[in-house]
Amino acid sequence: MLLAFTTFASAEDAARVVRTLVEERLIACGNLLPGARSLYRWKDGVADQAEVVVLMKTRKQDWTALMSRLHELHPYETPELIAVRIAAGAPKYMAWLDAALEPEPE
Repeated sequence: MLLAFTTFASAEDAARVVRTLVEERLIACGNLLPGARSLYRWKDGVADQAEVVVLMKTRKQDWTALMSRLHELHPYETPELIAVRIAAGAPKYMAWLDAALEPEPE
């Protein structure tokens, strides 16, 4: 499993994209954390803006599809999308994550 991170300029954009990714089973869940302040080099200057940080849980095998879909949905020209491996987790929670990412039975 992976814990992926991205940011959005608004909670509305974050919720819209996260809902789509959950519905498409590319992520099991997303946590929206408003109140972040990001400072970063962008084009010819330094940007300073309020953002919503989003934490997403996904499987390693879904990473490429998640990356592609997030870039389609995200309003930023170059959205942040990074991930770290989940080294350990509560067994019941990890089982739930895996089940939440399984395709719906036909």
